[in-house]
Amino acid sequence: MVSTIAHTETDKNQKPSVCGYDENKAWALYSSVDIHNCHPDYIRDEDIIRSYVSRLSELLNMKCMGDTRIIKIGSDVKCEGFSMVQFIESSMISGHFAHKNNNAYIDIFSCKYYDPEIVSHFSLSFFKGRDYTLNVTVRK
Repeated sequence: MVSTIAHTETDKNQKPSVCGYDENKAWALYSSVDIHNCHPDYIRDEDIIRSYVSRLSELLNMKCMGDTRIIKIGSDVKCEGFSMVQFIESSMISGHFAHKNNNAYIDIFSCKYYDPEIVSHFSLSFFKGRDYTLNVTVRK
């Protein structure tokens, strides 16, 4: 099952439910959230990004494994930004924070079910973005 859910859509049938996840014997859930037009200061500050990971992990009741790794990447303007990775007990959270367009690209891959809409709304609010695009894939 692959679905794309835009911020303005209200059709909950596109999002996998915990029952559907279990019934389909899913191995993992992958979601990617593109947060558009974030507050520039928020995506350019390592401490704020670390705080985001910590709060998101708590919200999803996911146990972090080790420290959040954040590095500045990109030698050209298009790719410049921070990249982040956080291993969690059930897999990982990663992201790239693009300075050129003030977007945040968040990915979560987890064997433990979580609600991708919660991730999207929390991320949009945290980074003070304009809107988001959510893509969800159930992995078997």
